[in-house]
Amino acid sequence: MFYLIIVSIIWALSFGLIKTYLVGLDPNLVSFIRLAISLLVFLPFLRIKTLPKALVGKFVFLGMIQFGIMYIAYIHAYQYLKAYQIALFTIFTPLCVTLINDLLTKKFHPLFLITTSLAVFGTGIIVYKDIGLKDFQWGFVLMQISNMSFAFGQIYYKKLLKDNSLLKDRNVFGLLYLGAVLITALSASLTVSWTMVSISITQMFVLLYLGLIASGLCFFLWNYGAKLTNTGSLAILNNIKIPLAILFAVVFFGESVNLARLLTGGSIIFAALALNEFLKIKISSIDCD
Repeated sequence: MFYLIIVSIIWALSFGLIKTYLVGLDPNLVSFIRLAISLLVFLPFLRIKTLPKALVGKFVFLGMIQFGIMYIAYIHAYQYLKAYQIALFTIFTPLCVTLINDLLTKKFHPLFLITTSLAVFGTGIIVYKDIGLKDFQWGFVLMQISNMSFAFGQIYYKKLLKDNSLLKDRNVFGLLYLGAVLITALSASLTVSWTMVSISITQMFVLLYLGLIASGLCFFLWNYGAKLTNTGSLAILNNIKIPLAILFAVVFFGESVNLARLLTGGSIIFAALALNEFLKIKISSIDCD
């Protein structure tokens, strides 16, 4: 859980950076560059000679969905939404994580559904009345594609590593970025006029930060932490970044938000996490793997 909290803090700051500095760039180009940087970080650690081709394909496919499709939809959403609204539209990610876990494990986990629903309710208090109709139509759709892609990746990664317990995360993680780079490169090739691309020094530094830290290091730590965390807490922690991102948007980027709803909703999210951990211990009959 420690890894997930640290990553949430780092990601919370990234919402404002993207909205402030990168909106002028083609969204597909932004996705491709930051994920290509992440791939370069993990290439030296990649060890695939002993892996079955089918397993290599699964990790590449996982990266296409969790990071590739997720980022394409996520970056496009910035064309329609403010930074804090991007954070708010991840409201249903916990439910995506829980339901996808139930589908893949073929088992219903009522504890996870209860606590994640509470987390969604808390997030809903924060988002209430802050959404315009146009934002809802376009931003919501894009963000839910992003949320479902990221949720699927977390659960599928846990499953693959559980089924192949001898694998070391760092030795296969580059395959995820390879899959993401392949699909974002294809997407960028359809929309980017490469001879017209102009990236400022500031934008390059932001892209380096996103590629090295927010994507490269943080995605690795998130998936690694996901393996060590029960699915209920994992689902809820997907929403911890929301109150943090809104707080950072207010403090560092001058955006306005209803602080009373932020404090109330944030408190409910944290209460859901505490409840999940408490009930997980007390109700031993529920499988929390």
